[in-house]
Amino acid sequence: MTSGSGSLSRRSFLGKSGAAAPAAFTIVKPHLVRGQGKARLKAGLVGCGGRGTQAVVDLLAGNENVELVAMADVFEDKLERSLRSLREGEMRLSRYVGAEVMRDGRPHRLTEEELRASIPARINVAPDMRFVGLEGYRKLLATDIDIVLLCTPPGYRPAHFEAAVDAKKHVFCEKPFGTDPVGVRRFMAAARKSEELRLTVVSGAQRRFQKPYVETIEKIKSGAIGDIVACYAYWIGTPVIQVKARDPKWSDVEFQHRAWYSFVWICGDQIVEQHLHNIDVCNWVMGMHPVKVRASGGCAWRPREEIYGNIYDHISAEFVYPNGVILSSHCRQYPQQPGMYTNVSELVVGTKGRSNCRDMAKGGNDPYLQEHIAMVDSIRGDGPYINHAMEVAESTMTCIMGREAAYSGREITWNEIMMSKQDLMPKDLSPNARIPVTPLPVPGQYQFV
Repeated sequence: MTSGSGSLSRRSFLGKSGAAAPAAFTIVKPHLVRGQGKARLKAGLVGCGGRGTQAVVDLLAGNENVELVAMADVFEDKLERSLRSLREGEMRLSRYVGAEVMRDGRPHRLTEEELRASIPARINVAPDMRFVGLEGYRKLLATDIDIVLLCTPPGYRPAHFEAAVDAKKHVFCEKPFGTDPVGVRRFMAAARKSEELRLTVVSGAQRRFQKPYVETIEKIKSGAIGDIVACYAYWIGTPVIQVKARDPKWSDVEFQHRAWYSFVWICGDQIVEQHLHNIDVCNWVMGMHPVKVRASGGCAWRPREEIYGNIYDHISAEFVYPNGVILSSHCRQYPQQPGMYTNVSELVVGTKGRSNCRDMAKGGNDPYLQEHIAMVDSIRGDGPYINHAMEVAESTMTCIMGREAAYSGREITWNEIMMSKQDLMPKDLSPNARIPVTPLPVPGQYQFV
């Protein structure tokens, strides 16, 4: 497949790039990095779409002694497009301008001029460090990178994270951490191992690094609004539609990867893929996960057409925490039209007041930048050790529990979701494999397993 091609060749999908793969055995050194001064760290990107490309910019903008040396993606055209964009400086930098970083032990304010000069200069991805196909991530992890950015669609997150931990790499891991209970439990097992190895794991739940959230939630936990009696979480906005039509040349495998947000096996539905941000904030405030949920949802506007897949366009849920506090959750997507109501927020009500979880502090860097600064500080020993793998995995499972309650019409408990045998990953992902699209869930007919 040539760069920019819209079709998926067997060669590109299987990763038979013709370049010699790195040796299977490499000397990994994550434990030697922490506290070892300012040697340049090597990063690799798995998943070269828009979010992955921007994650590279976030990482390099915030940290001067990091370079990108390896990339992997299922699609060769996406990898090459991402690499070209990074090398040519086609990036959004306005949100970083004025951010405070440390340089030579002193605070420094970033300028657009220095970012445009320094970021492309640290994109050092040689031809034999570009890996294409479903197994490309394994080849990337076999190199001598220190950090891996996992930014593929979330259906692949458990397998990729498990492999990254086995390879003893520090991880930036986009949320969510899976799309089904079997996968998230696999992620949790790897999370426990990552803690034992003292690997740094930073998630894409960037509110955990946003100063107003961090300081406000600290105050809430210290009693600023009294005992918490209720939580509310909202993500009401426009849909994510990645392709306008299916190219006749695309197999089921290629089509569902390119239009991944529309298919539950690889996306998880909106409550998992997107609304996780808000539900994670509520779990963070509560310091625990819910024990049960009841929910409803459906499709009000999504046409029953191929590109819209098999996910709902709205879900409302009531999560119950162990102490009886209820989290009322509402997510929905509808087409962008003038006057449509939108709301992406959280609200916590206490016996002495209420908070939107960010109203007791101001300022701070852009959270997408700050999470990468904190990650590198954790790796080097310049800041506190960070590993959010288990916490965000529990938030991911919380969201899946809510989805399954809406799909089935049943009340679902934490114990049930943790025992569930649901495994959505297709067993055949060869280039021309058929991936039947399961029907849109109908409560009462849909079976929770």
